[in-house]
Amino acid sequence: MAIDRRGETGLMPGWETFMQESQPGAVEGLQELIRIPSISALPEHSGDVTKAAECVADRLRAVGIEDVSIMPTGGHPVVYGQWLRAAGKPTILLYGHFDVQPVDPIELWDAGPFSAEIRDDRIYGRGASDMKGSLAALILAVEALLKGEGALPVNVKFILEGQEEIGSPQLPDFVVARRDLLSCDLVISADGQQYAVDQPSIEMGLRGLCAVEIDVRGPSRDLHSGSYGGAVQNPIHALVRLLDSMRGEQGDILVEGFYDDVVPLSNEDRRLMAKVPFDEEAYKRELGVKDLFGEAGYSPVERKWARPTLEINGIFGGFQGEGTKTVLPSEAHAKITCRLVPNQEPDQVIAAIQHHVDRNQQPGVEITSTPEGSGARPYLIPPDQWGNRAAREVLAELYGKAPVYTRTGGSVPVCAIFLSELGSYTVLFGFGAPDEPVHAPNEFWRLSSFDRARRAYSLLLHRLAA
Repeated sequence: MAIDRRGETGLMPGWETFMQESQPGAVEGLQELIRIPSISALPEHSGDVTKAAECVADRLRAVGIEDVSIMPTGGHPVVYGQWLRAAGKPTILLYGHFDVQPVDPIELWDAGPFSAEIRDDRIYGRGASDMKGSLAALILAVEALLKGEGALPVNVKFILEGQEEIGSPQLPDFVVARRDLLSCDLVISADGQQYAVDQPSIEMGLRGLCAVEIDVRGPSRDLHSGSYGGAVQNPIHALVRLLDSMRGEQGDILVEGFYDDVVPLSNEDRRLMAKVPFDEEAYKRELGVKDLFGEAGYSPVERKWARPTLEINGIFGGFQGEGTKTVLPSEAHAKITCRLVPNQEPDQVIAAIQHHVDRNQQPGVEITSTPEGSGARPYLIPPDQWGNRAAREVLAELYGKAPVYTRTGGSVPVCAIFLSELGSYTVLFGFGAPDEPVHAPNEFWRLSSFDRARRAYSLLLHRLAA
C-alpha cells in the first residue's frame, strides 16, 4: 500500500521524505560496506569478497527486493534480486560491483584504507568512490521508493558482481547461462563518474581492454657483468628494443594490424567532445607535467576517450635494490595493456601484438608473449537513446545545468556483455568525481554526492516509467 507523506511536508514526495528521515543510518550503512576489504585481485581476500556479497544481499532483502540470492560464477560471486510487480512497465536491470582494488602503497594513506573515516564531509576508504558509494545509493533509492511510496515505478532486477576490478572474467559465461533471468529493457550502471562535482555528464562510451605479458630469457643464470658483459645479450636491453619497436615518437602504434578495425571519429563525435570543458594548462598542472603527449591529429580529450592505446604498465628484471650490483640478469619481463575503441576485438589485438613479438625476436634471447585475462570489448551508446534522454532530464534538474556528453577512457566490461547477450544498452549513471583518487591512496567520496545520487536514482526510475 502506498504511503502518502506529502501532507506532512508540502509537495515533497513520499520517497524523498523517507530518504531525509533515514539519512543518519544511510551513512553508517555505507561505512559498514567500505570497511569490508573486498579486494578481488588478492586470493587472501576472497573471503572478504564473499562477505561483501552477503552484506549486499542482506541489504537487498531488508529493503524489500525479492528472490535475492548469492550465485556462484566459478570465481567471485554475483548477487541477484528482483522486484517485478509493475505491470506494463519496463524492466530495468540495475548493475554495480562490490569488489575493490588493492590498497598499496599503504604508507601513503592518511588513515587506514578500510577505516571509512569521515572528514570534511567526505568518507575515506578504498572503494568509497569506486563504487561502494554509488552502489549503496542505488539500493537506498530503491528502498525509499518501496517504503516511501509502497511500490516501484518500474520492474527491477539487480545484478551486483564481485569481480569487476579484475575484468569480470566469469561474468560473460554467467550472463549467457542466465540470459532469460537477466532479460530486460535497459541496464542502469551505477559504476561511473560525473564530469565534475558541479558539471553533470552523460557517458556514451567506454574503451575496451586487453593485456599481454612479455618474457625475455637469456642465460641460464644471472651473470657477472664484468666477466660476461659484451659477450652475452642482456635480456633487459633486448626487451627495451622490442618495446621501443611498438610505438612511434608521438605515441602512434606501430604494431601491424593494430588500427585495422578502428572506427574513425565522425564530425559529430568530435563536435560533442569539443563542447566538453577542458583546460589544458590546468590539466598539466594537476598531473605535474610540462607537456602532454600523444597521437598527432587528435585533441587530448579525443586521445584519452576515443583512441586506442598500447601502454607499458610495468617492466622488471635484474637488481632492484639500493646501490649497485654488477649483474647481467638472466631474464626480463614487461606487462602491456591496450585500451580499445569500436570495433576492435581483444583477441585480434592480442594476436597482432604476438605476431609483432615473433617478428622482432632479438639475438641471444628467447622472447615469448602470453595473453592475460579474457579482455573487454569497447562499448558505445547513442546519445539520444531513450535511457540517456531520461538521464539527461534528471541530471539537468539536479545540477541546474545541461549535462555534457563524454566518454570514459577506462573499461567496464559488462556493458558490452549486456549489449551482445541481452540486446540491452547500459546507461552509465554513477556519481564519483575525477578528483576522488580512485585506485590510489586516500580515495574518498563526498557525502553531498551520496545525497545527490540517492535522489538521482529515485528520479531516474520514475522517468523511465514514463
